[in-house]
Amino acid sequence: MKFLDQVKIFAKSGDGGAGACSFRREKYIEFGGPDGGDGGRGGDVIIECVANLNTLIDFRYQQHFKAEKGRHGQGRNKTGGKGDDILLKVPVGTQILTEDRTEVLADLTEAGQQIVFLKGGDGGFGNAHYKTSTNQAPRRADPGWPGQELWVWLRLKLIADCGLVGLPNAGKSTFLAAVTKARPKIADYPFTTLHPNLGVAQIGAEEFILADIPGLIEGAHEGAGLGDRFLGHIERCRVLLHLIDGTEPDVAESYRVVRGELDQYGGGLAGKPEVVALNKCDALVPEEIEEKLAALTAVAKGARVFPLSGAAGIGLKDVLYALLDPIRASRSEHGAGPLAAEATGGAGKSGSWRPLPDGDDDDVMDGFGDDGDPDDDDFDDEEDGK
Repeated sequence: MKFLDQVKIFAKSGDGGAGACSFRREKYIEFGGPDGGDGGRGGDVIIECVANLNTLIDFRYQQHFKAEKGRHGQGRNKTGGKGDDILLKVPVGTQILTEDRTEVLADLTEAGQQIVFLKGGDGGFGNAHYKTSTNQAPRRADPGWPGQELWVWLRLKLIADCGLVGLPNAGKSTFLAAVTKARPKIADYPFTTLHPNLGVAQIGAEEFILADIPGLIEGAHEGAGLGDRFLGHIERCRVLLHLIDGTEPDVAESYRVVRGELDQYGGGLAGKPEVVALNKCDALVPEEIEEKLAALTAVAKGARVFPLSGAAGIGLKDVLYALLDPIRASRSEHGAGPLAAEATGGAGKSGSWRPLPDGDDDDVMDGFGDDGDPDDDDFDDEEDGK
């Protein structure tokens, strides 16, 4: 299954059905008169958060979703039936944003969470509704009210306890494969990882989720490399594991580059607890390890730096226990659920929905990238040929 974490969709709830204008005229039967029924309500657009999805790829092939219209009323005081609702299933961690992506409308963080995103229009009244003692033969029947319609962005932020950050080829995928059952692509060239990967690590009787994202390079906040768009997947993490490639000549500069990109991105990443590890120690002699650990300790504000080798299995337990301490503290303070992410325009109440005024949708795009190209790499970083 290919990974897609941002997509633009159009949603419309059903229009209400029209009321009927009808009269009862039966020979030899008294009490005739207006008997037009009301129209039915239009269907709602409902969004549900489900546990067995981890991508928005289903919305790549269909971007327009419309609920059914309400049925019209009929004579003999028959009320029209309600239109069928439409249900959209999204992964855990999906945010719903306005078309200009300045406000978060809803944040779905728990499996089974469900919101009525757009309500269907009310049905119109039939002429029986307007019958009074002074107006016994009304000929008024109302059309149904229109449903709501909106262009929105769906943005997925993966739910994980620990996020792996570092320069390309720092060994993040190797570490993920060593401590979990995940099997990400591993190779000896930069940018092997093109989309985030998740894995569950177990240490003692406890377990937590790790998220591996593509590597950062200097200038990522300006779009260099794969940019910083995948940093949103670690906004909800409780702790960051910063891996430094021990074979780099200047490990202190490698640390400063990644920390600079995290500070530029914002989203609360700069203030998250951090565990620093010097990776690929199996390729270094003891003197080099000591020298580079000292250099990292100095630039990491005195924090303890762990020697590590994901390929050789060196120091894995020490790092996992070091990650477990801040995870336990965060769970004790905030609960076992996911942390609220700092999103553009405010976090938005989880599961809430506040309707916005309808805008002009005549000239909005229905693709994925900013230029309407469905293959725009800005929003679809899938590996070619796979």
